[in-house]
Amino acid sequence: MNKKLKKSLLLIIAAGLLFALSWLPIPQNLQIGLLLVSYFIVGWEIILKALRNIIRGQVFDENFLMSLATFGAWYLGEYAEAVAVMLFFQVGEFFQKYAVNRSRQSISALMNIRPDYANVLRHNKIIKVSPEDVKVGEIIVVKAGERVPLDGLITKGDSSLDTAALTGESLPRDVTKGDEVLSGCINLSGVIEVKTTKEYGMSTIAKILDLVENASSQKAELENFITRFAKWYTPIVVFLALFIAIIPPMLGFDTFREWSYRAITFLVISCPCALVISIPLSFFGGIGAASKCGVLVKGGNYLEALSKVHTAVFDKTGTLTKGKFVISEIRPQGISKEKLLETAAYIESMSSHPIALAIKAAWNQKFDLSRIDKIEEISGKGITAEFDGKKVAAGNIKMLQDFGVSLPQKVANKTAVYIVIDGKYSGFVAVEDELKNDAPAAISSLKQQGITQTVMLTGDNKHIAAKIGKILRLDKVFAELLPADKLAKLEQLMKQKPTGSTLVFVGDGINDAPSLARSDIGIAMGGIGSDAAIEAADVVIMTDEPYKIVDAIRIARGTVLIARENVIFAIGVKFLVLGLGACGLASIWAAVFADVGVSVIAILNAVRALRLYKK
Repeated sequence: MNKKLKKSLLLIIAAGLLFALSWLPIPQNLQIGLLLVSYFIVGWEIILKALRNIIRGQVFDENFLMSLATFGAWYLGEYAEAVAVMLFFQVGEFFQKYAVNRSRQSISALMNIRPDYANVLRHNKIIKVSPEDVKVGEIIVVKAGERVPLDGLITKGDSSLDTAALTGESLPRDVTKGDEVLSGCINLSGVIEVKTTKEYGMSTIAKILDLVENASSQKAELENFITRFAKWYTPIVVFLALFIAIIPPMLGFDTFREWSYRAITFLVISCPCALVISIPLSFFGGIGAASKCGVLVKGGNYLEALSKVHTAVFDKTGTLTKGKFVISEIRPQGISKEKLLETAAYIESMSSHPIALAIKAAWNQKFDLSRIDKIEEISGKGITAEFDGKKVAAGNIKMLQDFGVSLPQKVANKTAVYIVIDGKYSGFVAVEDELKNDAPAAISSLKQQGITQTVMLTGDNKHIAAKIGKILRLDKVFAELLPADKLAKLEQLMKQKPTGSTLVFVGDGINDAPSLARSDIGIAMGGIGSDAAIEAADVVIMTDEPYKIVDAIRIARGTVLIARENVIFAIGVKFLVLGLGACGLASIWAAVFADVGVSVIAILNAVRALRLYKK
């Protein structure tokens, strides 16, 4: 419990003790004195807030309602009731602050991944500096127990990294020389030296912190509804209270005191605390629950949209498959296998595509870049260049068609890079990719959750796409798509979904940025280190596990259900007791307990959102 909560609790206890003492058989003046002190202890902050808001032109809020109701009670001589209203209102406020603090703890745990310092190796000496002062390309030393301060590549040492704060996974990840490390991970054993690849401001940790800090600014439609509701609801109940206090006694129905008491009771009951706090708290808790399992949601609006998913669209490479290709076949025509592989490796030398990485890894020799010139990438088709003075093209069937080259034999169920040298077909290098281990379970679970349509969009050949679609039991598969074709197909799917439902697109966050941005909800898979993922996606999954999408949708639906429960419960009870209060069937005591009780129950229900994720 933080200092502010402890202070609030102590004030409530002190005021409660004085309130209890006032019920002892003591002189009336002393009793009133105790009640005044008790009222001041718990009420001065509320009254001060009400006055400040009135000065700012924001008259109608819960502080104004409580102040007006208690002043009225004092005026009518209902001293104990006046104190009770403030005391129990503060009890409700305490539960609210405690619940918000609990919700923030899940986010705070993520915020604690901010590194305090970096050990930089300069002039053969280790210097401790701020992470912001480290430049790209410098070597940092990370000792056992320290947090990795910046993104980079390991140049020396082996270790195990605790990635729980980033990914939600409890198992450590073993790393060695050449492996990439992300800022925010904890080095569990050994000493590693890391060559930084990004400045602190562009590092993974900085992006995550910025995303989390701004998550609550994007409100869900349900939250906006409550804001609009409270804006009109509060002034209406104030004027109704005035009507109750003035009109009936003017018409001869009972005394002014009787109807004023009913009006005060009406004001106490009408306080919209339960709605105003419990709905945002539900979504805040849902965002916190998602972060625990390694899913970062940029706002409550995206969480709400996730609860309405009708169509789930997936990219293939790096999303449903591991994206780590291996050479499965080399079939030359007119040249040797070694020369074909060398040519393919040089053409792909400047590319970071997973297929290019597989070809370069298979060749595994140093490049003499003076041998290659005029490299040009043709989107969705391949690469052209001059290699050893010859014009070379490496790509898919579409590229062969552009060059007017006929293919002797198509490669089925494999991804092939066809090579054309000086306009002549020279063979192909085939690579294969594996499905991610949890991909079948993810698609199956999405269908069980009621996702009506699962679709795959890929630039790969139709034979491979059909094979994967059959294994995963996808509803639709579209293959051999250029980036523009993929976006056009997504537009068609968006038009076909039912009104009020949403479409989610899941991609690797690099090549799929346009689709991520265009869909109702863009989910970047394993793209936490990618600028494109952070910018274009609405949800970022910090691991390469498709099953996290299932967790995210389940958390979203649970959060929205909790928020709706609170709306129905709070409004239902409020209007019921308001009616009883207006008819004189509920006292101020009943109003106090109704208001505080509804608030506490709604807040405790909202906190349930934090427990929606279970490992």
